[in-house]
Amino acid sequence: MNLLAFETSTEALSVALSIDGDVRERFELAPRRHAELALPWAEALLAEAGLERSQLDAIAVGRGPGAFTGVRLGIALAQGIALALDRPVVPVSTLAALAMRADTDGAEASRVFAAIDARMGEVYSAAFELRDGDVRAIGDERVSAPGDVVVPDGEGGWIGVGTGFGAADNALAQRLASRFASIDATQLPHACDIARLAAKALARGEAIAAERIEPAYLRNNVALTLKEQQALRESKR
Repeated sequence: MNLLAFETSTEALSVALSIDGDVRERFELAPRRHAELALPWAEALLAEAGLERSQLDAIAVGRGPGAFTGVRLGIALAQGIALALDRPVVPVSTLAALAMRADTDGAEASRVFAAIDARMGEVYSAAFELRDGDVRAIGDERVSAPGDVVVPDGEGGWIGVGTGFGAADNALAQRLASRFASIDATQLPHACDIARLAAKALARGEAIAAERIEPAYLRNNVALTLKEQQALRESKR
């Protein structure tokens, strides 16, 4: 099974190629360069593997949540390639991919809370259970102020991962520190994890036609004017 995966939802850009479970990735913090680098990186990975586009079985993509322009770019890349090749697309939650970055210390199953800095005083967040290299969502994905984030009931021992824990002067990490065994606020989602989760989803028959893919923006208004953004920031002070 050959999968090409894109993750463009944050300031990090990554592209991965999975060939029968062997995953190769290019990853870089590349603000404002995603559109410039994504396709050349994809072509380079294919060339390094000696693989033609026509040998791909599906295209995977991080469908958000994340930066509006980044999510939109990833969806457009995946759709364009999939339509040209007549291949299906496997959309993967950016937060689920981020949860794969958690350091579970070899535990058979772990509860992970993933959070991405959504800017404007908010975070994208969701809870997951990691088991056998796969993730299961616990509840819905949300966008909210750090003070409104809700971690599912239960004792402590959650693993926190993602830049949302460092947003707004570490507000989320400070408020919920007692619920977490560890927090890594440096992690960002990777295309290699998009590829791994997509391979499992493809095996379960969860791929979709390219024209059916829907981005997950979470915000009702993803194109605020500069004036509206300033007003929102001031209202949260």
